[in-house]
Amino acid sequence: MKITVLAVGKVKESFYREAVMEFKKRLSRYVKLEILETPDEKTPDQASMQDQVRIKEREGERLLKLLQEDAYVIALAIEGKMYDSPELAEKIRTLGVNGKSHIVFIIGGSLGLSDAVLKRADLRLSFSKMTFPHQLMRVILLEQIYRSFRIISHEPYHK
Repeated sequence: MKITVLAVGKVKESFYREAVMEFKKRLSRYVKLEILETPDEKTPDQASMQDQVRIKEREGERLLKLLQEDAYVIALAIEGKMYDSPELAEKIRTLGVNGKSHIVFIIGGSLGLSDAVLKRADLRLSFSKMTFPHQLMRVILLEQIYRSFRIISHEPYHK
């Protein structure tokens, strides 16, 4: 199975980059993982709603260009479906059993994801009703993917 994390923006802080690299290393024994980044748009402090929509659309166009047609797309969105860790593991396992060999998780920029990206998604996944910095969300997502593969493999994981 191949998992792609497609994210808007770069991870700037070294402690986040180190955490991402650690989970990438841990996941290498379970799955082929790739992390793709697209540039984020500069958002003015007083951006109007119209400006915000336009920014999300530009970021969304770049994200959509990187998606393969046969990929199962999971968009991270506050209004998405919430899973606990065993449920997420089961979702990933079931996708693999049903022939989905490529799963793409999409993390939007500071304003979220465009409507076009959300429409393309096969699943909208929420980790919480709270908002997290998108750099931290990348670490949280990778940890949960790693935890999922530990669960699928019947290996112990920290509760």
